[in-house]
Amino acid sequence: MKKILLAICLMALSYTVFAQELYVNTEPASNMATGSLGIRLENQGFFSPTFKNRTTLEAMYGAGPKLMIHGAAYMSDMYQQSQRFEGGSFYAKYRFLSIDTVQEHFRGAVFGKAAISSNRYNTQEIALEGDNTGLQGGVVFTQLLHKLALSASASYIRGYDNAGANGAVITGSRDAIAYTLSAGQLIFPKVYRDYNQVNLNLYAELLGKTNPGYGQSYLDIAPAVQLIFNSVCRLDLSYRVPLQNTMQRNSANMYLVRFEYNFYNL
Repeated sequence: MKKILLAICLMALSYTVFAQELYVNTEPASNMATGSLGIRLENQGFFSPTFKNRTTLEAMYGAGPKLMIHGAAYMSDMYQQSQRFEGGSFYAKYRFLSIDTVQEHFRGAVFGKAAISSNRYNTQEIALEGDNTGLQGGVVFTQLLHKLALSASASYIRGYDNAGANGAVITGSRDAIAYTLSAGQLIFPKVYRDYNQVNLNLYAELLGKTNPGYGQSYLDIAPAVQLIFNSVCRLDLSYRVPLQNTMQRNSANMYLVRFEYNFYNL
């Protein structure tokens, strides 16, 4: 029993040490510990021209030392007057590179995502968070430097006609290139004593996307605050604003609130 408790504590401590990699709007190259399960409840929305929001229920699982999988379901009123189920997605990430030193590491991973949506497609952005049916594939690299973590990703997205009676044929770009650059800084605790200490992380993330050949693109900045309690649950708050935008979309000026709870050593 003591060995099991020690293993749980060590995994929790590891999770805490790299807390500044738990980006709010992007995924790092690092994975959850094998056998760990995370449950997320998230709400995103915008206030203009009218208040619209989306709720996402997501499960994440560390399927192995290098493999992590996600499954998500989406509900929103972004394309109609009332809330309804929109669709779901499946995400997988495989870590192919790990270079570890004391309080530093560099990691690389490839990821893929498949999503299905029954929404009426009426924007220029191809987004697989409930808006569109599509596929996505890309790479992400993450560098941890003591209390600072940096991460960058690039991916290709292919949109398909949405499903169901409410779905619609894509009339604009079916292809998009997405890219991100994220920085996370651990603010508190200054010195680790145990895994019950509350972690405070600050993030700044750049989120960009372009539709090749259509002259449509955007680049957003998304500052975020994150609190981690007892190394098992976290609260994320973020708000993204455009730095540059020529694309009609729902994701501009969007808030995010998320609660996540993790179960270790399942």
